Amino acid sequence: MKKFCITIVLSLVLFFRAAADEGMWLPMLLGQQVYNDMVKKGLKLTNEQLYSINKSSLKDAIIIFGGGCTGEIVSAEGLIFTNHHCGYDAIATASTVDHNYLRDGFYARSKAEELKTALSVQFLLRIDDVSKEVLDSLKGLSGAERLQKQSAVLAAINKRLSDPTKSIETRVSPLFKGNQFLAFVYQRYSDVRLVGTPPESVGKFGGDSDNWEWPRHTGDFSVFRVYADASGQPAKFAADNKPLKPKWYLPVSLKGVKENDFAMIWGYPGGTNRYESSYGIKLATDINNPTLVKLRDVRLKYMFEEMKKDPAVKLQLASSYAGIANYWKFFDGETKQLLKYDIYGQKKKAEEKFIKWADGKPEYQGIFAEWSDAYDAWRKYAKHRVYINEGVFGSPLIAFASSLIQVEKLLVQTGSKEADLRKALDAADAARKEFIKEENRPSDEKIVAAVTRMFYEDVDKDQQPVGFFSTIKNAYGDLADDATWKKYAENIFKNTIIFDDAKWNAFIAKPDATVLQGDPAFYHASTFYTNYATKYAPMFQQFNAKNAEYGRLYLKGIMEMDPAKAKMMYPDATFTMRVSYGAVKPYKPRDAVSYDFVTTSKGLLEKYVAGDYEFDLPARQIELLKNRDFGQYIDPVRKDLVIGFITSNDITGGNSGSPVINGNGELIGLAFDGNYEALSHKLAFDKDLNRTINVDIRYVLWCIDKLGGADNIIKELKLVK
Repeated sequence: MKKFCITIVLSLVLFFRAAADEGMWLPMLLGQQVYNDMVKKGLKLTNEQLYSINKSSLKDAIIIFGGGCTGEIVSAEGLIFTNHHCGYDAIATASTVDHNYLRDGFYARSKAEELKTALSVQFLLRIDDVSKEVLDSLKGLSGAERLQKQSAVLAAINKRLSDPTKSIETRVSPLFKGNQFLAFVYQRYSDVRLVGTPPESVGKFGGDSDNWEWPRHTGDFSVFRVYADASGQPAKFAADNKPLKPKWYLPVSLKGVKENDFAMIWGYPGGTNRYESSYGIKLATDINNPTLVKLRDVRLKYMFEEMKKDPAVKLQLASSYAGIANYWKFFDGETKQLLKYDIYGQKKKAEEKFIKWADGKPEYQGIFAEWSDAYDAWRKYAKHRVYINEGVFGSPLIAFASSLIQVEKLLVQTGSKEADLRKALDAADAARKEFIKEENRPSDEKIVAAVTRMFYEDVDKDQQPVGFFSTIKNAYGDLADDATWKKYAENIFKNTIIFDDAKWNAFIAKPDATVLQGDPAFYHASTFYTNYATKYAPMFQQFNAKNAEYGRLYLKGIMEMDPAKAKMMYPDATFTMRVSYGAVKPYKPRDAVSYDFVTTSKGLLEKYVAGDYEFDLPARQIELLKNRDFGQYIDPVRKDLVIGFITSNDITGGNSGSPVINGNGELIGLAFDGNYEALSHKLAFDKDLNRTINVDIRYVLWCIDKLGGADNIIKELKLVK
């Protein structure tokens, strides 16, 4: 198995040369040829300075930030830079109407002023190849049986290589669709404090209009610090904890970027599926993506209506809205790019070649006929599944109500233990308190009315809960009338015990299955859940098992069919540490349109609209920029303050907050977005149009120093001029 890993990794450089800057590389397996290519393009660090187990290396400065972003250590005292949208929830949580850090910004002038958060960060300790152990245990197995065994084996390895007493966690990641397995060993630190954030008008400048777009003028950054106990080990929040002394931290460059400059991006790309079949592409473009976009559009519409009315509501819904909006636009763009470049047709051509080669080979012959049958069996239920996840349980109230299904089960199940029931009730009571804090009833009530009607009109009638919609018709009126759905939703929100403290507390004190079953919110949630879980979830599990099996065999066969093709392969992103490298590059998205590789304060002021929801800026920032008070952060070539820049690096979700690093190992920017013209990148990389959008580190420092007045943070950094 070790030979297999080396063969793939050493040959990947040929793919890199053939396909521009595509590829998310495993730093432990760069290989000499890849490293040499990086040196040729501008890297000045040694291979061991990039990644080492026995010595400190650059990889020690790269962290998993929170639950799905990347961050980097930038000082000898554990200071962290990441994106504003990665720290968004923590900033919103720390904010109140009187101390609105999300709106106004915040900078701690001393460590004593730093704010406690619920965040944690994880440092990668090492990567172990466990492929042989896993694959040996799976010999002779296929389909659901193989997946079940694989899950058990990975769980055992994770447990063996973890040590909870030291906050060490291991997660084995399947690569190449289950043809390789690497164990990533992390150490988690849970005392993370907010140090600084720009005002939301800076950190989210351009809002949804500019999301996934270039040119961009967004100051997408926030600043945190990780703390440890006196011995430098992970510890829960405590006043006497000390800033972590990191193994490695990144110097910060003030030199700026030029066209064709070398750029590395390190981080944790969340997930790609570039070896997806043509069947998967078609399911995405025909059903999954359009349905998701349509449902999220409705949720965003009603949330935004309420957020515009009241600053408190805006603060309450800010984090949730941002998360929903981000991938609403992404999946819309992904669909358009997949169709525009006929990715389905490209996949079909490759598969036809494979089918011819597989003829007469028992392991691979017939894969695509069976794969087609699996998709045909599932396709008619796919929309239903999206409606459950993005529609029915897109309502916060209904999602919470569905969590009470476990309580109901314990209440009606013979032999249930009182201790188990009490534990479930206590958990539900605690969860309700958090739900109530975040719930906005006016928007949620409209969401329930809208998506329930959409389910009725859009999902096949034979898949709908038996008798559910006829009951609504009998009680509330014509199903073609908006008033019917409005009245139905009003009844849920008016009469559920979830919003009534007295009734809820009475239920918790004396739980009764009939009370729960008669609750309109629970009835709504359990009806849809039960219908899907009993009829269609098993079908999805069967489809998933078959899809995984055929995908694994297809990829294995591709490598066997054509060694040259095998040399073009790299593992899909799996939220594991990767490095991509490329260059600062402009691009031409369409005829007669050319985009520069940087944006400046001139463009920022041109976009500024006083009082606008997306394009407003702080008055002090306008004053400073008009006075050209750029300080040491001015770009010597542009004679302006550079706001953002683009590179040809390959990234995806999870790379948010990733450091953009020059050839000397110095921080030059923070990655935060991709460009709309290449939003097919999860499924298909565009070597001509793909760009990573980054906030220039000099703009970050200018915002901290000139706009925020927090020169104490600047003094902590190692600046390179």
